[in-house]
Amino acid sequence: MKSASSQLATHIGGETTTLATCWKVTRRDGSIFGFTDFDKDLTVESLVYIARSGYTRSAIHTIANLAVDNLDIESAIDSETLSAADLRAGVWDGATVEIFLVNWSNLANGKIILKRGTIGEVELKDTVFRAELRGLSQALSQQIVELYTADCRADLGDTRCKVNLAALTVTGGITAVTDRRSFTDTSRAEGVNYWNGGLLTWTSGANVGRKMEVKAFASGGAFTLFLPMPSIVAVGDNYSLRPGCDKKFSTCKDRYNNVKNFRGEPNVPGNDQVLAYPDGK
Repeated sequence: MKSASSQLATHIGGETTTLATCWKVTRRDGSIFGFTDFDKDLTVESLVYIARSGYTRSAIHTIANLAVDNLDIESAIDSETLSAADLRAGVWDGATVEIFLVNWSNLANGKIILKRGTIGEVELKDTVFRAELRGLSQALSQQIVELYTADCRADLGDTRCKVNLAALTVTGGITAVTDRRSFTDTSRAEGVNYWNGGLLTWTSGANVGRKMEVKAFASGGAFTLFLPMPSIVAVGDNYSLRPGCDKKFSTCKDRYNNVKNFRGEPNVPGNDQVLAYPDGK
């Protein structure tokens, strides 16, 4: 059941209403934004909800069981608040969203919260984006316990892995560009595949501050990223680069000398052993 102040409830029960919906978005970096489908900006609880972009949404519904109740939000891309580059770079991924109803003619009536959730998949098309809003029950469908795995469950350099990434991080600059995904740094002397799975962070250029994983590293310092960067990559752009890890026991042992912190069970029998005949064939 939705809760509302007596004034707002009375207004909704009247013959005519002056209602508007707003959505408050809090990104993972702490930035907060407000949007409304009303034709003028609204200020609710000291936050300005802008009408310049506006938005449309699918129907809001709540499911009685624990199934995930999602809806879609569609809005125009506004370079001042919602840039295509930020959307492609995942800046808005995982942001928390609160959708609520207000009486635009008397904001002191309070609000009715219609939905809370997080932003999931984002789709861009021309000057419009469509974002999936996942309900709070989405968290209940996630795996929250660890299972036995042959590969390591830690991430390279985290508190369980304990590899010192700072000592392994290098810097460089781009000397040739194919496109926003493929480029070369001829000063790199490491062997083929050495930086596969590594994380490249741009320290200058149009993508400064953005990060992307390395899909392939070839001879001559040729990089291929998993996804293209949102902005143009140019000769002279600088980067920092930390290595990756395929989470195999052999990599942990031979490359990082970190077996004591390996968080996997490489010798646990797999499904092939469970389904094998008693003689092992």
